[in-house]
Amino acid sequence: MAKILAIRFSALGDVAMAVPVFYSFAKAYPQHQLVVLSRSAMAPLFAYAPSNLLFKGVDLKKDHKGLKGILRLYSELRKEKFDAVADLHDVLRSKVLRLCFCADGVRVRHINKGRRAKYRLVSGKFKTPLKSSFCRYLETFEHLGYPFTLRFSSIFEFAPAPELLEDWIGEKGEDKWIGIAPFAAHKGKIYPLSLHREVVGRLSAIGGMRMFLFGGGDEEKKVLDAWEKEFPHVTSVVGRLRMQEELALMSKLDVMLAMDSGNMHLASLVGVPVVSVWGATHPYAGFMGWNQAEENVVQLDLPCRPCSIYGNKPCRWGDYRCLTGIRPEVIVGRIRVLTE
Repeated sequence: MAKILAIRFSALGDVAMAVPVFYSFAKAYPQHQLVVLSRSAMAPLFAYAPSNLLFKGVDLKKDHKGLKGILRLYSELRKEKFDAVADLHDVLRSKVLRLCFCADGVRVRHINKGRRAKYRLVSGKFKTPLKSSFCRYLETFEHLGYPFTLRFSSIFEFAPAPELLEDWIGEKGEDKWIGIAPFAAHKGKIYPLSLHREVVGRLSAIGGMRMFLFGGGDEEKKVLDAWEKEFPHVTSVVGRLRMQEELALMSKLDVMLAMDSGNMHLASLVGVPVVSVWGATHPYAGFMGWNQAEENVVQLDLPCRPCSIYGNKPCRWGDYRCLTGIRPEVIVGRIRVLTE
């Protein structure tokens, strides 16, 4: 039996995109053990994984902060005697770890992020689809000597989702359940809240639909709590569920409306169709949700798009026309197609 370490710290969406690859590896190589090293907050993504897929959480702000912390982490990992290491992050922290493993004679490979191709994409020189992150993760394992095919349906394929016991959720019945996650990490990826509110209002007026609002943090909670009070059949889950419970609720949805965000990827991990709204970023960069259909992408074809890989650059025009130009009825129409 071989023991392989996979390193992927980073944000929720990036780690979530690695989950289908990790599951696929575990199914293709049941005789091997795969240990995923990531931030402790990502543990719920692996709570229902196959038995040969393990999770190891780290605290990069305390116990493993800075160079001393990373070296301390390596001394802990070294004791587990890994046969190979897949660095799926390729940043300073993971580079230090893999150099230490290399010095110990452990076989190591790291991801090719395609930085040059992504630069050409946002420069407007070549507007063609790039490799997805799923493919880049897969290639890293192949270069390590472990080829396999991506086969993944849901994080709950090995164990059922936990029961949702909260009275305020209730039974689904015949209503269509719609998840709505209006926020993202950067302004260039957020559909204007005034327009998003109109989407919620239009859906609320249709009947036969119930909406669950997803987000996090005090400011997002204020917005979503206000929408809950304003519109019927709308429930905010912010601060009321843990991540595992949110995933269980998502698995019962008929469709999720999300930005290019972590929630888009979480819904994808439980096999739910996602209507995703894109502004400064673009699916061509390779960050679409797992197994999501192109026809469910809502975006405008503008010569200035994409202007950013991560959505963190200010709009050159100052008005984020890539987002403000999307009409609410277009989004509502796409959701209705998926719920009829």
